[in-house]
Amino acid sequence: MLGGVCLKTINPYPLRIEEELMTELKKIAEKNSRSVNKEVEFLIKKRIEEYKSLEKKTKSSVKN
Repeated sequence: MLGGVCLKTINPYPLRIEEELMTELKKIAEKNSRSVNKEVEFLIKKRIEEYKSLEKKTKSSVKN
């Protein structure tokens, strides 16, 4: 519990990222009305969905 708010998980791993990438990420996050943290979370979720989708397509083409 943090400040009376129960958080699902707190990831203790800092993100090491090139300054130029962080600058671009901040711009994108602001444009999408998200914090940098939420933008990173969004991008990770999106990439995982893409990966799973590609994995399913690959498996189905192997079966055929």
